[in-house]
Amino acid sequence: MSSLLQLLTLPVNSKGFTALPDTITVEPSRADIRANQPIKIQVVGTSNLNKPRRNNLQQCVRRVLARDNSQGLPATYEDIYNQCLSVVCVLDTGEGLYTTLKLELEQSVSRLSTELLSDQKAHGPGAVWLKKFVGACRWFETQVALLGSLLTYLDQVYVRRAQVPSIRQLAFSLFVRSIFENPELMETLRNSVNNLVTEERNLRLVHNKTKDIETLIPHLHTHKQYSVFEEYYREITWQYYEKESRKSAEEMKDDPKQFFDYVQSRIGEEVDRSKALLPAGSWSIIRDATLKSLLKGRMQWIAQETLGDYLDHKDFKNLTTMNDLFSDAEGAKLICAVFKSHVQNTVQSIVKNTAADDTMMERLLDFQAIAESAIKKCFLEEPVHITVDESEPTAEAASTSTLPQKRPNQEFIYALSDAFTVGFRARRNKPAEMIARHLDKLMRKGQGAMSDAQFDALLNSALGLYRFTDDKDVFRGFYLRALSKRLLLEKSASHDFEAAVLKKLKDQYDPEFSMGEEMFSDLRLSREAMVEYHSKLAPDSEGQKLSVMVLKQGAWPYSQQSPGVELPPNMQQELNAYAAFYREKHNGRKLHWQQNVATVTMIGRFTAGKKELSVSLYQSAILLLFNRSAELSFSEIGVETKLDDPLLRITLQSLACGKKKVLLKRPPGRDVEDGDVFQFNDGFVDPRAKVHINSIQAKVTPEESKQTQSAIDGERGATLDAAIVRIMKAKKEMKYEKLLNATVDAVKSHFIPDVKTIKERIDKLMEQEYVRRDDDKPQMLFYVA
Repeated sequence: MSSLLQLLTLPVNSKGFTALPDTITVEPSRADIRANQPIKIQVVGTSNLNKPRRNNLQQCVRRVLARDNSQGLPATYEDIYNQCLSVVCVLDTGEGLYTTLKLELEQSVSRLSTELLSDQKAHGPGAVWLKKFVGACRWFETQVALLGSLLTYLDQVYVRRAQVPSIRQLAFSLFVRSIFENPELMETLRNSVNNLVTEERNLRLVHNKTKDIETLIPHLHTHKQYSVFEEYYREITWQYYEKESRKSAEEMKDDPKQFFDYVQSRIGEEVDRSKALLPAGSWSIIRDATLKSLLKGRMQWIAQETLGDYLDHKDFKNLTTMNDLFSDAEGAKLICAVFKSHVQNTVQSIVKNTAADDTMMERLLDFQAIAESAIKKCFLEEPVHITVDESEPTAEAASTSTLPQKRPNQEFIYALSDAFTVGFRARRNKPAEMIARHLDKLMRKGQGAMSDAQFDALLNSALGLYRFTDDKDVFRGFYLRALSKRLLLEKSASHDFEAAVLKKLKDQYDPEFSMGEEMFSDLRLSREAMVEYHSKLAPDSEGQKLSVMVLKQGAWPYSQQSPGVELPPNMQQELNAYAAFYREKHNGRKLHWQQNVATVTMIGRFTAGKKELSVSLYQSAILLLFNRSAELSFSEIGVETKLDDPLLRITLQSLACGKKKVLLKRPPGRDVEDGDVFQFNDGFVDPRAKVHINSIQAKVTPEESKQTQSAIDGERGATLDAAIVRIMKAKKEMKYEKLLNATVDAVKSHFIPDVKTIKERIDKLMEQEYVRRDDDKPQMLFYVA
């Protein structure tokens, strides 16, 4: 016992209990006096502290909750704090203090409600009343925080022990019930907000009239009323812009571009206002309401009237904005449909413009490039996210510090392809023919100053149009015909690119392009044969100047008989000599000379000097006549050359009416008439030593196009016959309609036949007794073995 008292004896200089003048008596029970055990000491009572009075605390609370507190508090903060300590911890009468506090809070919020209602009647809804409302919220929250500090022991001890709401919870629940659940006050609050926002929107201002709304937001969050406010703000935004959009659309009905500009500016203004007033989580909600109300029912009109013009003028900024806004307004499919329609109509107009066939491909390629650029830059979508099973081992995850880049919308890519395909059908066969002609032009011209990669990209852009045409066989026919002409006339700029394009066509588009490989094989064998032939001739023989290409019949479009020309005896003699050599080497084979694709290099002696002329065999036969006569009439040239009249006229036209006139015609003119007279042009000049005279054989004539198309039509008939017979042979019997569909499926990789043509081929096969109808069921067909 004495040890315990010694431990409790304070040092002489200690002033720890100077506020307690009486001696402290410690009476520990014997049960507590054990070795190494803590001892609980409780100090009870002191004569120095005034006895706490609950009425005094009530008066303090009332003064704190009075807005007009001119008298101040009846005690210091320290006294109030100590009195609360005694009431709660010493006297254990916290329940009464809590009840008193609740009563004072109820009276305070009731006074606030009455005051705000009075202000509403005095000022009406608007900026003045809203400022007073915000002031009331701010004052009440400040006073509640003060009460929480002064009555700490009530809030920390009694509330926890009694499991009742904290001072803050109690005060705010009463405030919400009296203020935010008061219908009249909330109607005034909504009207005030609506009036301010509407006024600012009408004046096209941002954050000028609505600063009081910004100060309101934190108090709404404090009392958990913001979600209700956000929904109301979204609703009035929708209603405002829906009404304004209807009015503006009527005013701008003749100028949809202006309306779309107005929509963009309005959305921008509202986004800026949201950022100034509302929390970040509300920005997208208000923007969504704004754009949807502005665009509701008007997206089709805007897109149809503006998208095409934006696209044609490469206005990618507006196209990007349109895609973003329409996508957010659930109009992505709509804008894609309008895009597809515009592309289809544009392609159709280009294809159907027969007067501009020569520039069809350039215009199609330019438009395709614009459309593809728009897809890559404007019509974008978020990348698809794939969920990965975390249980599976995966590579190190990519960094998520940056947002994934958007990618071109696949729907627009499909729309572009479908639009071109349908657009090409506006004029069957012609687009396929023009694609082949365009490639022929590129192959003749060559890459020039372009790099291999640039020229390859140029070729690929043209080949890209090939996949849009249904008439694959038409393209193949014209392309192979043009290829054969380039090879035979030696007009191709690069055999390497020729082989590369041919391989690409065969591997990626159509296996039947393997026919082109036979052309290169024939040229190689022909060169080997010429080396052998020349080796058998004397070095100074005229035959050393001869070069012959032997073509397999069927592998070349020019294997049919061509118009003939009467050649000079010495030239004909050299041809006969080679024919004898070839027959001796290949017994049983026959040679048919294709004079229409033959070329001649000859020397022309003019006053300005000698020129090496590159001409066709027909042109050379005419020019050689002027070695014997200085002047010849049209009829005399016809008798000497025995050329067909149309061919004679056009050949003379190339020599006397073109840019390079090696012959002069009398009378002058662009056309060759029966009475025209021709003479050799001694005064011909040209800056180059080697001069190429364009000829009809280097061009695709309408007659040649007709011949090619006729050959293609014949091949189509044979292809359809073979497909029908093959199908019927496999099925033995089949309904008429199913046979039509099966035939289309069988040949669609080469061309899309019309149903009328298929029916004609079926009737033809029935006449030839390959197929017969059932006597009782005419729609049933049977294969005749």
